[in-house]
Amino acid sequence: MNLTGIHHVTAISANAPLNHRFYVETMGMRMVKKTVNQDDTSAYHLFYADGAGSPGTDLTFFDWPTPPARRGTNAITRTALRVADEASLEFWRERLGAAGITASPIRTINGRSAIDFEDPEGQRLTLLADGGAIPFVVWEKSPVPAEHQIRGLGPVTISVPKLDRTEVVLTKLLGLERSASYRDAAHATGEIHVFQIGEGGAAAELHVAVEPDAPQAREGAGGVHHLALRTTTFADYDAWAERLKAAGYPNSGKVDRFYFRSLYLREPNGILIEIATDEPGFSADEPAETMGLALALPPFLEARRAEIEAGLKPL
Repeated sequence: MNLTGIHHVTAISANAPLNHRFYVETMGMRMVKKTVNQDDTSAYHLFYADGAGSPGTDLTFFDWPTPPARRGTNAITRTALRVADEASLEFWRERLGAAGITASPIRTINGRSAIDFEDPEGQRLTLLADGGAIPFVVWEKSPVPAEHQIRGLGPVTISVPKLDRTEVVLTKLLGLERSASYRDAAHATGEIHVFQIGEGGAAAELHVAVEPDAPQAREGAGGVHHLALRTTTFADYDAWAERLKAAGYPNSGKVDRFYFRSLYLREPNGILIEIATDEPGFSADEPAETMGLALALPPFLEARRAEIEAGLKPL
């Protein structure tokens, strides 16, 4: 029942049309699911991923009319997206620049080549070269050439004032392994510790920056709501539910999101972490070739379709 990597990252946008244009037209990602926040059906939940919506490739957004996030600690601070190599990083520096987005020069982050940039709402992102070894599904309709497309999620960085209690939860409860440490003045004021998820690698790392002097972050547009870690099967998911219960660690209990099943918990500084299943996936209610084109609702919300659609803004 080991966790195997990053499943998805869910961030916040206050401008869904702008968000949609940027991630589909500029970043060339496929919107594989246009649905709603199941706990707040007035808000879109938009999923951008590879051509198949593969687990581990989803960058998702809640559409909430909220002020910009305040940056600080006790928060998820940066999301990496994987590309193949340095040639792709050069391609992206040019592409982002043509779109009015400033990207950093290519530099090394914990041994991997990367560039940093922000989306139009200030979402902090990194493109990271993974060597092209991790499989992904090309989106044939992407405006980005196949060899340079976003291949999935890379390491996610969180910031905490102290490491000790967070490390206990990550290692003793969730089974991550602390494998390295590095410093990166461009990303954090303190040391950053690498926690390997399962077998590790570019798609399976959580980076924890220790920043005792940083201000308290505030959730908002351009910030991240939560990150999700992958568990492969429903059987493993059930075992995780039992593990959290046996440990007495506060959590949501089982939540069926229809496209995956979820468990939610907060590490000791309040950062929300989800455990999500790889199955059944986004083709559970739509043909794979038309995923993301129409508003998809899980069966338990279908009876409210007319009401929900009336409350959503056009993309």
